[in-house]
Amino acid sequence: MSGAKTIVAVGAVFIAAALMAGYGTPAPAKPKVPAFKPGQVFRDCPECPELAVVPAGIYIMGLNGKSKKSKPPHRVNITKPFALGRFEVTFDQWQTCVDDDGCKREPDDHKWGREGRPIINITWFNAKRYLEWISKKTGKTYRLPTEAEWEYADRAGTTSTWWWGDEVGNNNANCKDCKSEWSDGGTQPHGTAPVGSFKPNPFGVHYTAANVFEWVEDCWNKSHENAPTDGTARTEGNCRYRVIRGGSFYYYSKVARADYRAKNPPGVKSYWLGFRVLRELD
Repeated sequence: MSGAKTIVAVGAVFIAAALMAGYGTPAPAKPKVPAFKPGQVFRDCPECPELAVVPAGIYIMGLNGKSKKSKPPHRVNITKPFALGRFEVTFDQWQTCVDDDGCKREPDDHKWGREGRPIINITWFNAKRYLEWISKKTGKTYRLPTEAEWEYADRAGTTSTWWWGDEVGNNNANCKDCKSEWSDGGTQPHGTAPVGSFKPNPFGVHYTAANVFEWVEDCWNKSHENAPTDGTARTEGNCRYRVIRGGSFYYYSKVARADYRAKNPPGVKSYWLGFRVLRELD
């Protein structure tokens, strides 16, 4: 009997010691800290495009739409944050892909210069090749934004005609009537402007309005009828055309409206057409 009491006493000592050492009751789990915060700016390599973290959220796609192709307005739920290029991909960044044998095409700069300028004269297929290359280089998933993701990032939580307001104003973007250095009547040649020439939108993203149109992932559809509400790409419709968004220096400000949609054959390039990257977050 005394032996049993001794065993119990010794066991109690060990249990008490364990509790004092913190082995008994597990410590409360620390709250998980998000790896990325909205508005955070980063890049995956020195030659990679600079990225801004876009938060998850809900918005009305096609809001204030003037034409049938931008209607009907509908609610879209962006359930996950993502990182979007702060600027369009530049000639310098494209050249890195060429030098690494990831990209084959060396586009013409239209004599506007290459340093700090958005890449132009590339097809949708060229853009996809760059994205394949940079995904392999970084080990991260890079892709074109969907049309819904693109408009969400362009609006950046606003409900106005352009992200900065309902009036085109002065020097907010690079289009024919935007009254910038590169606009009609400006002091610079009418063409692309270097990235970073204008202020960013509330998400920290530059140039979604004008400068150059941008390729997105979606096939062309004549309207938003039956469009997905979760931000995914439309892979049905007329895939002989791909959606382009944002307007460009070549066109008037109405083409840079947040709701404005256009199309282009994926194999056709232009000096007013480029792209920006979307990087999925881990």
